[in-house]
Amino acid sequence: MNPVLLRFFPFLRWFPVKTETLKLDFIAGLTVALVLIPQSMAYAQLAGMPAYYGLYAAFLPVAVAAMWGSSHQLGTGPVAVVSLLTASSLSVFAAPGSPDFIALAILLAFLVGVIQFTLGVFKLGVVVNFLSHPVIVGFTNAAAIIIALSQVSKIFGVPMGRSEHFMMDMWGVLKQLGDTHLPTLAMGLGAIAIMWAVKKYRPKLPGVLIAVVITTVISWAIGFEKNADGRLEQVRDPELFALVQAVDAGVRRLDELNKAVAAKQEALAAAEKANADSAQLLRLEAEVGLARLAVKQAEEQLNEIKARLRHVQVVREVDDQGNTVGVYPVGRAPQGAKLDEAKYRIRKVGKGQFKLMGGGEVVGTIPEGLPSLSVPQLDWDKIRALFSTALVISLVAFMEAISIAKAMAAKTKQRLDPNQELIGQGLANLVGSFSQSFPVSGSFSRSAVNLNAGAVTGMSSVFTALIVLVTLLLLTPLLYHLPQAVLAAIIIMAVVGLVNVEGIKHAWEAHKHDGAAALVTFVATLAFAPHLDMGIMVGAGLAIVLFLLRTMTPRVALLGRYSDGTLRDIKVHPHLATSKHVMALRFDGSLYFANVSYFEDAVLEALASHPEAKYVLIVGDAINQLDASGEEVVHHLVERLRESGVELVFSGLKKQVLDVMRSTGLIDLVGQHNIFATENQALAAIYERLGEEAADDLLCPVLPMRTA
Repeated sequence: MNPVLLRFFPFLRWFPVKTETLKLDFIAGLTVALVLIPQSMAYAQLAGMPAYYGLYAAFLPVAVAAMWGSSHQLGTGPVAVVSLLTASSLSVFAAPGSPDFIALAILLAFLVGVIQFTLGVFKLGVVVNFLSHPVIVGFTNAAAIIIALSQVSKIFGVPMGRSEHFMMDMWGVLKQLGDTHLPTLAMGLGAIAIMWAVKKYRPKLPGVLIAVVITTVISWAIGFEKNADGRLEQVRDPELFALVQAVDAGVRRLDELNKAVAAKQEALAAAEKANADSAQLLRLEAEVGLARLAVKQAEEQLNEIKARLRHVQVVREVDDQGNTVGVYPVGRAPQGAKLDEAKYRIRKVGKGQFKLMGGGEVVGTIPEGLPSLSVPQLDWDKIRALFSTALVISLVAFMEAISIAKAMAAKTKQRLDPNQELIGQGLANLVGSFSQSFPVSGSFSRSAVNLNAGAVTGMSSVFTALIVLVTLLLLTPLLYHLPQAVLAAIIIMAVVGLVNVEGIKHAWEAHKHDGAAALVTFVATLAFAPHLDMGIMVGAGLAIVLFLLRTMTPRVALLGRYSDGTLRDIKVHPHLATSKHVMALRFDGSLYFANVSYFEDAVLEALASHPEAKYVLIVGDAINQLDASGEEVVHHLVERLRESGVELVFSGLKKQVLDVMRSTGLIDLVGQHNIFATENQALAAIYERLGEEAADDLLCPVLPMRTA
């Protein structure tokens, strides 16, 4: 097939498709879809989106990633870590689930797609190497714990506040465990038990789907959801009325302040476009800053009032038709009032109305039909605010996807192209942003299901997307009674496998710096939660700093003659034969700006301890690079030693190092006669020059020197 055509349409390599292959791909696609549909809804809620947006993210992105990626079995779609990163990064800009939040999530998917696609087109997939494996291990462990903890409130049926400190929010949940909604707890624990039992005893069956079907049927049969509407004037208790009224007023004020911020930002953007004078721009920037500060203060005040309201249980007085006529705190209803049997909590206060939540929470109404196709709301200020988060998600998501793809390729012997995979993931997020999707990535669990179900080509993912399409068109009413606690259970069971303490231990055993990077990333991610991007940035920054520290002080091996004639480190073998005339030193690192001073100090310190040495042999087999700073220091060192009667000799230098020496003239200063292919050639030449002076020294050609 035409290589140019394959480059732009890589899915053509699947064709012609054999009937047997098509059958295997269909079975695999169906199997993955049975897992993906409930998982995608759970991950949507983890991302702060309404559950049905998970189905949107499980539709076109799944097929596009497979068609333009390079892996035949990689299953793309909503995943836990990326969903949590989405929620944590956007919650500072808008309330989860709100129209503004949804618009930002779609814009974030667009930015992630642009970044990944650009990296793939320009073959810059190596940029993911800036996120080292220990950093990813530390981040993944912390993220898995945070994800699991974030679902605890849904399992117990108690509310969870959202603040700048995740652990404080969790403490608030723990204090409410006495108010546990027992039917919700039963649903959550029952779903966990079903999924665990199926995985242990019947691993080939779709445990997630079985748990969803059973709990949804039970939820429908027992009337698990008990909700009612209420109005502010129906609150009969003065104290409760004041509290609900304060929340209602806080919601209105916050809405007004957000509109004011938007208006001031528009004014600032217009002034910048019109090239207004600096004084006006400074004034507008100050107004925007003050408006944002007012929003933050209003949010904090509103959250405090909401926290008080969350602890209040109420009862509902009803008329003969079952309509609400009065709302009272538990124990404060007047005698003779006709109450229904449920106890409620007041939720979603706004515009003088609220919801009374008396049963367990369910998914609720899912819009039938396909997601509308529309261009994401592109706003430069929002793009600028989200760019750093989009970059982190792009790299983390791709590392997750490519590591899964490589693991499967090791089994299938398939050749992977990381840059093509970046293009596939980027296009998946780009197309997803035009079809109401939040950021997606490759899923380890669904990819494993796909592989084990017998998928041969990416057509299996196309079949998965088609089954999601059928679900969106025909089956969404069946999901109305699915308990939210079950979605939480699905997430918890999915992320349990992400906890890998052994990985952190292994990193520590490999190198203390790697272990430190993993531990710091783990702790920082937990500490900065819900701002998870801060945790991974701290870890990545520390890993780079520790790497630079290692390269700044590379190992210096001072060599002596071993019994077999080779040169070895005298620190490892302290009784090696040595010489007073010649010192041999192996520098285990590149000579660049950060470590050339260390190199110079090591040579001069050794010479100060052994003033009789006339030759210093630098064994350069481990020197892979020489930059301008390194060349400058070597230049001055050669001159300085030569003035003292000491000659600097090199052996084993690589081509790229010699090229720099030639282009800068350093090779002429050192002298071609002082550069050798091997250390033995260098020593032979040195002793030939020393002549009779070192006649008794021939069997002991090198002098001891203390390792720096």
